[in-house]
Parts: sequence; C-alpha cells; structure tokens
Amino acid sequence: MNPIINIQNISKNYRTKYHTVCALNDVSLQIFPGSYTTIIGKSGSGKSTLMNIIGCLDMPTCGKYFLNGDDISTLNKPTLAKLRNKTIGFIFQNFNLIPNLSALENVELPLTYRKLPKDIRRKIAKEALQKVGLADRLNHRPYELSGGQQQRVAIARAIAGTPPIILADEPTGNLDSKCEAEILSLLKKLHQSGHTIIIITHDKKIADDSPNKIVINDGKIYSA
Repeated sequence: MNPIINIQNISKNYRTKYHTVCALNDVSLQIFPGSYTTIIGKSGSGKSTLMNIIGCLDMPTCGKYFLNGDDISTLNKPTLAKLRNKTIGFIFQNFNLIPNLSALENVELPLTYRKLPKDIRRKIAKEALQKVGLADRLNHRPYELSGGQQQRVAIARAIAGTPPIILADEPTGNLDSKCEAEILSLLKKLHQSGHTIIIITHDKKIADDSPNKIVINDGKIYSA
C-alpha cells in the first residue's frame, strides 16, 4: 500500500529582519490510507507548521511532499486548491464557521467550489449534518449552537465532500470534557468508515489513545 501522505526531508524556515527561524528541520513521515494518527507537540514545537504543510496551506522551504501521489511542488495554485478541496477535510479548534450562515449553509460552502448544483449540495450537506446528529439544527446559526454543536457542524463540513483525509487541528481544545469525548467518538467512527484521520494536539491523553502517534519537538520528529 502506498502512503497517502509522503513527506521527505522537509524543512521550513521563516525569515525575520535579523535572523532565520527553522520551524521544521529535515522532517520525514508517511501516513497510510485508513490510518488514525495523532501529531503531538508543545507550543512552538513545529506541529502547526507541519499541519499547514500537510494541509497544503503552506509550502516547505525544501524537501518533497507527495499528497495521494501528487508532488505538490509541481502544482499551480488553482490545481493545488482543487486537490486540497477534494482530498482534505479540515476541522479547526475555533470551528471557523461563518457567523451569518446557518449550519446547513456552512456545510454547503466548500461544495460550492466543486460547482455542484444547489439541490445536490443541499442534499449532501443535510446528510452530513444528519451523520453528526444535527438533523434538527439545520437552520441554526453558530451563535445559536453550543461549542460541541458548532464543532459537529465543522465536522459535517469536513466530511460533506467525502475527502479521504480528515485533518483536525486541536479539535477539542475549546470544549468541555463531555463534548471532547463526543467529538473524539465521532472521529473514531469516521475512521471506522474508512477516513484517514490526522489529529494535531498538545493533549497527551488524546495522543496516547491513538494507534499511531508522532511526537514533534523543536521542529524534529523524534518518535513515530
């Protein structure tokens, strides 16, 4: 089986006025289809930079990244955006929902980039919200939902386009312990249904509960 994510000797440097900061230093890793992986590290460890590169939101300074077999360095911005939209569903700590849109409209939004007809988009979005237990909250706006419900909307948005990869950045960071357990249970169900799950976290408990754990510190992977 070929890896769905194949990172080879990637480094990422940020230049400031006076010096260069090395956020990632010669990182290599492989993640295989259908796996459940956590990437754990402290603040400043490089895990957010690694997440941005995995999600094609940033490019490495050097090294190679193959996403589902495609060398992302060879793709122009429109092609990369299409690949990202098709391959990766994002879940963020702060939910990143549009405040003036309903739950249904928020889930529909990424599907508009695929130029699907409105009735098909709506059907897919409703089905995604049903999967996360929010069939009765379709027309609620984010401010009318609890934190856990908002994260469920974000998960529905991530899975609506059936991407093979779900990339979750601190998905339970703003939730209480009950909601945290519910969201982690949802992610495990998505894994069981065939999604590749990648969770970025600083929470040791979440990482220790994962079958695959990658530890990052000072821009280097020292355990995987």
